[in-house]
Amino acid sequence: MDDPYQNNMTQPQGEAYPNYGEGTGQADGYGYQADYPQQDEDARSDATEGADDDEAMYEGEYQGVPHPDEIKAARRAARAEARRKAKEAELEAEEEQLPEQYETIMEECGHGRFQWQLFTVLGLALMSDGVECFVVGFVLPSAEKDMCLSNADKGMLGLLVYVGMMIGALVWGGLADKLGRRQCLLYALTINCIFSFLSSFAQGYGFFLFFRLCAGIGIGGSVPIVYTYFSEFLQMDKRGEHLSWLCMFWMCGGLYASFTAWGIIPHYGWGFSMGTEFQFHSWRVFVLVTLLPSLAALAGLFFMPESPRYLLENARHDEAWMILRNMHDANWRAKGEPERVFTVQTIKTPQTQDDEFIEIQSDTGTAFQRFTVRHVTLVKQVIKNIMSLAAPELRLTGLFLAIIWFTLSFSYTGLSVWFPDMVKMMQFEEYESKTKVFHREKVEKFHFNFTLANQLHKEGEYIHDRFSNIELKSVKFEDSLFENCYFEDIRSTATYFENCTIKNTVFYNTDLWKEKFIDCRMENNTFLHPKKGCHLNFQEENDILIYMVSFLGSLAVLPGNIVSALFMDKFGRIKVIGASMLASAGCSFFLFVCFNQGSVIFFQCIFFAVSVAAWNAVEVITVEIFPSAKRCTAFGVLSGIGKFAAIISSFIFGKFVYITRIIPIILSFCALVCGGLLSQKLPETREYILQ
Repeated sequence: MDDPYQNNMTQPQGEAYPNYGEGTGQADGYGYQADYPQQDEDARSDATEGADDDEAMYEGEYQGVPHPDEIKAARRAARAEARRKAKEAELEAEEEQLPEQYETIMEECGHGRFQWQLFTVLGLALMSDGVECFVVGFVLPSAEKDMCLSNADKGMLGLLVYVGMMIGALVWGGLADKLGRRQCLLYALTINCIFSFLSSFAQGYGFFLFFRLCAGIGIGGSVPIVYTYFSEFLQMDKRGEHLSWLCMFWMCGGLYASFTAWGIIPHYGWGFSMGTEFQFHSWRVFVLVTLLPSLAALAGLFFMPESPRYLLENARHDEAWMILRNMHDANWRAKGEPERVFTVQTIKTPQTQDDEFIEIQSDTGTAFQRFTVRHVTLVKQVIKNIMSLAAPELRLTGLFLAIIWFTLSFSYTGLSVWFPDMVKMMQFEEYESKTKVFHREKVEKFHFNFTLANQLHKEGEYIHDRFSNIELKSVKFEDSLFENCYFEDIRSTATYFENCTIKNTVFYNTDLWKEKFIDCRMENNTFLHPKKGCHLNFQEENDILIYMVSFLGSLAVLPGNIVSALFMDKFGRIKVIGASMLASAGCSFFLFVCFNQGSVIFFQCIFFAVSVAAWNAVEVITVEIFPSAKRCTAFGVLSGIGKFAAIISSFIFGKFVYITRIIPIILSFCALVCGGLLSQKLPETREYILQ
């Protein structure tokens, strides 16, 4: 058959046309030739004779023929581009293959004893986070007396715990994608245990503040790591339900904190003192007891393996295979089928794009230099991972999730602060309405040896009177005269002297000191053995109703948890988030009709029961929507945004408690409606395989 590419011209027999450049003075041929000999100086064109080497011009350029070097360079570039595309296609195929294979392995391993053991250990870690959110609120009434805290100091203590948890969520979430879920959770719980223990012994406000901040940084990493860690041991059809059951441990943390605070803090005798410099009161015992869930989780975590999904993502195939086989054997042995064999022989692992660490040989540089390089590299990788969340394929979904986390945390945390404060305010208003007023009374040579409580004395005169071994509770003297009086062994709470004249009076062993006298005129008075500082009054400061409010609020979460766990996979995450947030908005709107303590507590329970379903669904969808290499980082960033919203709402709602209820209710309502409607723009993930 004739070659279609041959010239059809008839060639005389016996004659052969020479190839291009063959038998002529031209040495250059087409680009398919491998090498081209260097031309001699004499062979150069006259047109380029005398020109520099850099300015030499190829003759074929006049005829539009590409230079052979250009042809070779173009072919090399084409081959490199083809290799790059082939490698990208191979990596993409591997990335698509691993999730499918991993899901198949999870189905083969089954769901059983291993997952329930891990469920218990991680639940205790999550319970520690719930406890941490309640600790400061319960100890504050006693700690403010023990440490003489001002209102500004009390507000700083409450907010700083959330600041620590926000920092912890960002730091530990980013590190868990680089160092491993289990390892970072061990570090986080250890830090929480150490600094919580130290805070119980801190005598000064500054040290106590610092220790609680560090404890918050430790426990802040528990939420993003726990959910990510547990989800990577679950198959697709079990994920939504069992992650929702895991959320119940946060509720258990609130119940545990409320119950132990109620049982310990009011018992003043449950403590000891070493002189006047070291006091260990019952509220410090409570802080120690709240360490138990964190310690238990820390102990259990030592017996748990690393996430095999994390190991596979980092090309640690053998370790992951061994963990999966042990999980398979443990589950089927517990189900009475020990003869089942783990059939997986190899697992396709993706090729990592960059090394996890820059390894330095032991004889290179000093130990400090090696330490610095490794950790600087780690920090850069964490920052790079955080910045990668703004990639086009994740940007919009991440923004929607961030808004939902912010609005849900803003309203939930704000109302969590507002409910107990509203109950306290109503108690105070009811107590104040019963205040006895004494006007222009004149008392001479009288011995006050009984408790004075909830009284207001105006323009009175007290001459040659004796006040001994009594307690003054919520007593105020205005524009009164005290002359030649004697105060001995006085204990006071919310007691003040305003615009009074005090002459020739002795104060012996009392806590009536400078801050108790407001714009008073003092003449020739004596203060002997004053009780400087603040002193605890547990009957006044530890109202059982406050513990009951927190206990009922935590207990009300139980039905919401059960409902969300049962229907999470049936209705889908998006419908659960939308329905829960909109129903919570309706509950918050009904707070306008709460005019007594009972109604506030009732709507608090309804709000918590309804809103917890949204929390469960948001945490589940956050785990499912991000790829494994960024999952914990993304969860940490979103959790940090939630803690930032909690800081803002705690500050705003706390300021408006004694001013108006309209602003907190409107803000909560709008935030919940906005988040609930926006959630419908998210993709449904109940049939997603973890990418």
